[in-house]
Amino acid sequence: MCLAVPGKVVAIDHHADPLTGLIDFGGVQKQACLEYLPDVRVGEYVIVHVGFALQRLDEESARASLELFKELGLLEEEFGDAWAQAAEQAGDPAPHASGAGEREKSGSEA
Repeated sequence: MCLAVPGKVVAIDHHADPLTGLIDFGGVQKQACLEYLPDVRVGEYVIVHVGFALQRLDEESARASLELFKELGLLEEEFGDAWAQAAEQAGDPAPHASGAGEREKSGSEA
């Protein structure tokens, strides 16, 4: 699922082209394009969708949305390890480790 998620601006790179910033989404931090909000400041909350900060929102609304997303498991779905999630759904606990071990045993590096 691809959600528009509220996050707090924790850093802005004014020298980047396009303008980018580091956004905290309840503990997960990711870079986002800030070109649509060029006057946003560190400490403000924004809604980010597919890597673009689209709109400001107040802290209370942002925190309430983040808490709800967390309760529903949507933050893990949005920011979690997609490979681990796919493996879990398939019932395979460690898909990467088994492939590496098989190559080591056979001596093959294909």
